[in-house]
Amino acid sequence: MTPIMLFAAGLGTRMGPLTADRPKPMVEVAGKPLIDHALALTDDQPLHPPVINLHYKSNILRDYLANRSVVFSDETDLLRDTGGGLRHALPLLGSSPVVTLNTDAIWKGPNPISQLLNAWRDDMEGLLMLIPTPQVLGHKGAGDFTIDETGHLSRHPDHIYSGLQMIRTDGLAEISDDVFSLNRLWDNAIQRGKLHGITYTGQWCDVGQPDSIPLAESLIDETTNV
Repeated sequence: MTPIMLFAAGLGTRMGPLTADRPKPMVEVAGKPLIDHALALTDDQPLHPPVINLHYKSNILRDYLANRSVVFSDETDLLRDTGGGLRHALPLLGSSPVVTLNTDAIWKGPNPISQLLNAWRDDMEGLLMLIPTPQVLGHKGAGDFTIDETGHLSRHPDHIYSGLQMIRTDGLAEISDDVFSLNRLWDNAIQRGKLHGITYTGQWCDVGQPDSIPLAESLIDETTNV
């Protein structure tokens, strides 16, 4: 069984008034909170109960998930960003390679976690799920990585990082800051030639702002009607 962490602690400022009274994972897409869409990807996968980090309006998520098989990593004292949040949760995750998943996206196609687990190799420090730009909806930033013919990653605005990865956590000990992004860990792995990527075969919608919600719902409608 593989440990998994869902990032749910962000402030959701790009969602504007939709997050005035709730954390972003509780924003609804097609009648269900984003956190439910994310948790559905973990169903029937060889994973430990998901660890979910909490910060902004944490009690709303705690109450909503009270009867679910999840574990909470409390960050209400300090919002640590993705790298700091992952390190803070290590006592709950253990020392094995960890799957991490952002909770603000909708996927259409094969289960991306299954695809990631099947592609993982022991010689990797990290394996990132990337989305080719023609398969992306709702994302307003540039690309993040280029993947070469061997699967190694380098920094270039080509493929978009999906928010899903599997990563070794040993390198977190090299970083002394309390608040830091996983980009620090990735850059160190790139220097060692140990950061890899695979491309998703379906479509992906970044639900980071309100105008992405209709796009995400259109993907869900297409999936439902197939």
